[in-house]
Amino acid sequence: MNELIYGLITGLAFGFLLQKGQVLRYDRQLGALRLLDMTIVKFMFTTVLVAMVGTYLLKDLGLVKLSIKATILGGNILGGLLFGLGWGLLGYCPGTSMGALGEGRWDAIWGICGMLVGGALYAEAHPLMKKTVLTWGDYGKITLPEVLGINHWILIVIFAAGGILLFWWFERKGL
Repeated sequence: MNELIYGLITGLAFGFLLQKGQVLRYDRQLGALRLLDMTIVKFMFTTVLVAMVGTYLLKDLGLVKLSIKATILGGNILGGLLFGLGWGLLGYCPGTSMGALGEGRWDAIWGICGMLVGGALYAEAHPLMKKTVLTWGDYGKITLPEVLGINHWILIVIFAAGGILLFWWFERKGL
C-alpha cells in the first residue's frame, strides 16, 4: 500500500510540475517536435538529472537496490519509433496527454485511447516479439557507468555540466 501512496504523491507532484513548466501546452509540444522551442527538452533533461542524483544517492546510502532492465536495441528502437510517431501525430506524449486531459483538453483522449490499444496490441504480440524483436541487440543488464568503467558520480557531473552548457546555448538562441 505504501508504494501506491508514494506513486500517487510523486505522480501528482510530477503532473503539477508538468503544468507549471508549461509542457502540457500543445504549442510547446509542437515547438519541441519542430526544434523551435526547447522548453520540454529542458524540463525532461532536468527531470532525468534530478532522478539520476536521487537514485544514486539512495543507492549509495543503501536505501534502495537498483533493478536494471536488459538493454535490448530492437525493442528500444521499435518502441522509440512508435512513441515518436504517436507524439508527432497527436502532439502529446503519454505523460502530457494525461496532464492535458486533466486541464480539460478533450483531444488528449485520442492519445490515451491509442495508448490503451497499443498496450493491448503489445500484450498480444509479446510472445512473438519475445522470439524476434526482443532478442535483437540484447546487451543484458548494463548501465552507462559500467560500460564506461567510471564512477556514477563522475557521469552525473559530466551530464550536469553538459546540461548547463546546453541550456545556456538554448537561452542564447532563444529556444
